Amino acid sequence: MAESSPASEISAFYDGRSVLVTGGTGFMGKVLLEKLLYACDHLRSVFVLVRPKRGRSPKERRDDIVQLPVFQRVRSECPERLEKLVFLHGDVQEEDLGLSQQDLAVVRREVSVVFHCAATLRLEAKLKDSIRMNLLGTWNVLQLCKTLKKLEVLVHLSTAFCYCDLEELGEKMYPCPHDPRDILRAARWMDDSMLDTITAQLIHPHPNTYTFTKRLAEVLVEQHLQELPVVIARPSIVTPSWKEPVAGWVDSLNGPVGLLAAAGKGVLRSMYCRGELHAEVMSVDFAINGLVTLAAREATRRAKEGSPSEVPVYNITSSSVKRMTWKEVLDYGRQIVYEYPFEWTVWYPDGNIRSSKLVHKICVIFQHYLPAYFLDFLFLIFGQKRFMVRLQRRISDGLELLQYFTTREWNFRNERFLALYTGLNAEDKRRFDMDMVPIEPYEYLVTASLGARFYCFHEDPASLPRCRRNIRILYVLDRTAKALFVMLLLWLLVGYSETARSALDTVAEALRSLPLLGSVLTRESTLQPI
Repeated sequence: MAESSPASEISAFYDGRSVLVTGGTGFMGKVLLEKLLYACDHLRSVFVLVRPKRGRSPKERRDDIVQLPVFQRVRSECPERLEKLVFLHGDVQEEDLGLSQQDLAVVRREVSVVFHCAATLRLEAKLKDSIRMNLLGTWNVLQLCKTLKKLEVLVHLSTAFCYCDLEELGEKMYPCPHDPRDILRAARWMDDSMLDTITAQLIHPHPNTYTFTKRLAEVLVEQHLQELPVVIARPSIVTPSWKEPVAGWVDSLNGPVGLLAAAGKGVLRSMYCRGELHAEVMSVDFAINGLVTLAAREATRRAKEGSPSEVPVYNITSSSVKRMTWKEVLDYGRQIVYEYPFEWTVWYPDGNIRSSKLVHKICVIFQHYLPAYFLDFLFLIFGQKRFMVRLQRRISDGLELLQYFTTREWNFRNERFLALYTGLNAEDKRRFDMDMVPIEPYEYLVTASLGARFYCFHEDPASLPRCRRNIRILYVLDRTAKALFVMLLLWLLVGYSETARSALDTVAEALRSLPLLGSVLTRESTLQPI
């Protein structure tokens, strides 16, 4: 890779600086680490907080993670920069982040930029767990940052859905009915059962503990505006990369990727969703480019202008530039899973979205659970491990959590985020691309699907021709099974329903009254068997 160009203002900001990253082993965290190493040529070091793992030293943990595909271009083009990556054992849920005295001294002396990305993303997490990770963790990071001698900017990674009760969300803070410090104090003395009892009422109108605690964490950050150089970044649903560090990179089946994979495998047949609403997603590379850029811009601005009167907030969202409805996602997804099918597809991928919750539940019974019980019965007969019913229960639980977001629409204002890119010079626009305009939705979804296929399921691209033949076979089986099912229903209906037989007789009489059909039916009815 060529040496740093003076034209790169963002890269130049990071020259000689040390960065601390929490949540560096998560999906976004890995891409952030790679981007800092690859694009910020003269960065001094990147400290990554990781929980202790039995039998693995921090250096061994680092050596493991840099072998992942996400670090491929760093390994091949500038491998010496991997030495700048320093893993430190710690935990955001502990005071001083659980760092040893030696590591704590180094962090306090050297770090000038902090990215706080650590959080529990589990929508179904118990309130106490979410409070400890998302709220207490943020509190501990804030307290540590007060002791950093060179701190220039602290970027708190939030979510665009932390104010999900508002239909329009600007790049600013909004009033919160709870003081996060009160919630922290309550969580310290309340046991789990007591917290579980009051959770629904306490978090209302939030649909889950994740968005509730992320909203409170933002308030904590805002309360430290005059003490610390804080910035809040709110990405929407983060999805596989568009082109960097590798096209389609993804390391888990959470969110839309999981839905795409489940539908592609034929196990997801129905989803409660309003197709006319817009899907708010952001590719991980654009989100990370935004994080790296806004940290440099806010630190530079604060050095020149001093502390702002309001905490800077960036909505890292795409809907004002690229709007795609859930129905369009489904239509594109159908084309993609037929052209680029997964291996070991259970059934022909022909699912659909339903705007009626009742219709969706009926479809779940007939298209999810009944086939699952049938397959598990076959597995039992042949002495195989049963898993289909358990899998469908997990899918149903996941859909219950997601349907809040697939049946509502929000308008995320993102003028400040868009201005980040337009304000970059030519070199930084190349290095830190955030231009969503040229991206074709179909091409992106193909990239995301192939990414899930390769990076999550480890399926060989050479298997695609065989998988396409399997899809054609499954299509014939699917249509045959549906035709037989309809014929069975009609046979039962006619055989056991006097009303149905009367209706069919009425239809036959009506057809006989037609000049052409009537003569044919009359002639046929007079034929006697030989």
